Formats: sequence, C-alpha cells, structure tokens
Amino acid sequence: MSAPGSSIDRDFPAQPLPRWQRAVLKVGSSLLAGFGDHPHPGLDARHAAGLARFIAHSHSQGREVVLVSSGAVAAGRARVASGGDGLVLRQALAALGQASLIAFWQQLSERPVAQVLLTHDDLRHRRRYLNARASLRELLRLGTLPIINENDTVAVDELKLGDNDNLAAAVASLVDADLLLIATDIGGLYSAHPQRDPSARPITYAERVTPELLDAAGGAGVLGTGGMRTKLEAAAKAAAAGIATALFCGRDVGVVEALAEGRLHGTLVSGQGDRLRARKQWLRHAPASGRLCIDGGAAEALHRRGASLLPGGVTSVHGGFRRGDVIEIAGHPDAAPSARGLAQYSAGEIQRIAGRHSRDIEAVLGFRYGEAVVHRDDLVLLAAEAE
Repeated sequence: MSAPGSSIDRDFPAQPLPRWQRAVLKVGSSLLAGFGDHPHPGLDARHAAGLARFIAHSHSQGREVVLVSSGAVAAGRARVASGGDGLVLRQALAALGQASLIAFWQQLSERPVAQVLLTHDDLRHRRRYLNARASLRELLRLGTLPIINENDTVAVDELKLGDNDNLAAAVASLVDADLLLIATDIGGLYSAHPQRDPSARPITYAERVTPELLDAAGGAGVLGTGGMRTKLEAAAKAAAAGIATALFCGRDVGVVEALAEGRLHGTLVSGQGDRLRARKQWLRHAPASGRLCIDGGAAEALHRRGASLLPGGVTSVHGGFRRGDVIEIAGHPDAAPSARGLAQYSAGEIQRIAGRHSRDIEAVLGFRYGEAVVHRDDLVLLAAEAE
C-alpha cells in the first residue's frame, strides 16, 4: 500500500462522492490490526483515527453514520495465549475481543458508541429484522455511533453472514442508507494485478458488478488477496437495493480527508435505480392487511410536515394485522386511504395505545419499538404524491 501523497491519486483521480445523508462505513481488520513486534499486538489507531475524524466531520454536517467494524477476533488474540484457528476458537476470541473493540472506537469517537451484534437469522426473520431496524433507528435518533459486527460468538457455519463486507451491504439496506463506504487496504479496483501486469488499469467507476469483474476478483492477484471479491459481492447487493458503493484506501490520510470534502479517490459502483422511489412504489401496491383511522392533526402532520404517525393521532384500528404488515391510513373507515405504510405495532397493540402520547407506550404495553406506529421512512403519501 502506498503512503499518502504517492501514486494513489494518479491511479484514482478525484470524482464526486454521491450525495448522502446516511451512510454505512465498513472497516476491516487489516486497517485495525496492530503493528508492534508482538505476534498478536491487538488494535492500533494508526489508520482508524483518520476514519474516526471522517465520521466526526460527517456528524458535524448533520449526517448519520453506521459503522460495521471487524477486529474483535484480533483484539481477543491479544488478550490470551491461543494456538490454532477453527470456528470454536474464533467464537471464543470474538467474545474476548468485543469489549476491547468497542472501547477502542469509543476512545476515538466524540459521540457515545453502541454495540449491535447481528446474525443471519436477525436479517432473515421478519420480526427480528424489524427489531434490528427499529433499534438502529433509535440509536441514530439518540445521536450515537452504532457499531455493528457479526455475532461470531453464537453464529455457526450455516448461519454466518460470511464476512463483514456482505454484512455491511445488508445493514445498508436495513437502515435505508444512501451510500455504502468500504475502507480497504488498497486504492480500489484494478483490471489485473498492477505489480504483475503492466496493462493493469484502475477501475474508477462501474455501472454494475459484472461476471467478468467478479472473475477477476476471484483470481490470485491484488483483487483476490485484497478480499475484493467479497467487496464486489457486497457492492452488487447494495446496488440491487439502489445504494451506491465507494471503495477507497483507508490507509491513505489524504484519501480519507478528501471523502469529508465530497471527493472520492477510489472506485464507485453505481446503485441500480432509485431506492426511495422503488420502496414507495412497493408500499403503494403491496396488499394491505388493515387500516388506521386518524384525526385531522395527524393528517396535517403527515402531509404537510412529513412526520411519522404517532399513536396520539389514531382514532380507530381495523383488521388483524401484525407488526411489519402494510396498512392503509385514512380519515375514517369508509374514506379513500391517504397514505400507506408498515405497521410498527400489531393491531391489538395499537388499539391499546391509540390516542395516547408516545411516552406512554412502554407503560401501557410493557415494551416500546419506537415512538411511531408508522415511521415516516416506511410511509408513502397517496394524495400528495404522483404515481
């Protein structure tokens, strides 16, 4: 890897970073592993500090960042003497290292950090998916820096997401991110190994992840040894959700600083289609399982202020829908719906909290998924938006 101010800028000239308000940043172990003489020196802030400054700058601009960070196993190895590898040992090392990893990032962050561990099951089952989504939304609302990792301590081979690149792509979709940022230890994608093939060229932009690009990433060159295949797989998954992916060198201070100024020195993989439009179109036409009737104040808040639907504005509940089902929203039972969205609570739960203040939810139900019965990110206005 070249040092700051080297040929990386010539290989990957600046291009505009897509506009974003919420991003998922993935940082791998190669950027966090220690550099001392000890065979397992633990975590080192040499490169992480620059990434932390980028996160802080983004926060100062009113943006939100979710961090997907590797490093728990490396941190665990530094704490105990261990030989070999294997799944069970890695699970134990991950458990040992998680606290160190979170403390490591907390020392670099001005905001409180929050640990979130996920497995494949959390993203495969609807209710667990919704719970993870609601928790991350609340953490962002509270102004924290959520730090996500795969739950290596309990995951087994058939349930593992496989790597944190693909986990980051899944999280980007989970939190409705505008952009996926993957910090690597090389400048970006190349058509071949640049040190072995004189004709190798940097790939600054990819409209889509093609089979040819994946084949190159699976080879023995820079793309393969740098873990670029999993990064391309993640970019393809993000693109399918309408999310662009930026691959850049997290070891180059200048490259990271340029990100804060909206410039990317690296590879940009385009998102396919308009993410928000596709989601809204699905909400418009998916079968509805029930209906909420709301008062005039709630209707005005939805249509004029773009607010979420709070329980205080609900006047009646119709149908036997469950949490996560699509429901209609209208002024009264026989009126044409003016909005549609995903229910954050079941029909029975909303009946119990209808007309109440959001602060009363936990007192009434004994739990709380959030202050809204339909969150604005999961809501489409039918009367105010064109098809």
